[in-house]
Amino acid sequence: MEKIKLRGLPVISGWIFAFWGTVVTFKGFYDSFFGEPEANLYSLKKWEFISQQQWLTWSGFEIAYGIACAGIAYFLIAYSKRLPLYIEREIKETKSIF
Repeated sequence: MEKIKLRGLPVISGWIFAFWGTVVTFKGFYDSFFGEPEANLYSLKKWEFISQQQWLTWSGFEIAYGIACAGIAYFLIAYSKRLPLYIEREIKETKSIF
């Protein structure tokens, strides 16, 4: 009998999505309230290349993307609780030349 771990993959994936979603959401909120594009540093006049509306649209996308990643993380971790920790199965003999 061999043991195959089953619950680990959705749990690890869930934590990666949770971390990434948190980082992106915080960056989106920072961009919408305090941040500005790098183009403002190199232009003669602020908001010359990218308008504030375009910047707020981009930060809104970042917030939505981060929340979506956090939602996927929640569902992966909730789904992993339904899975068994591991399964056991018979080792099959394979005929190979190696």
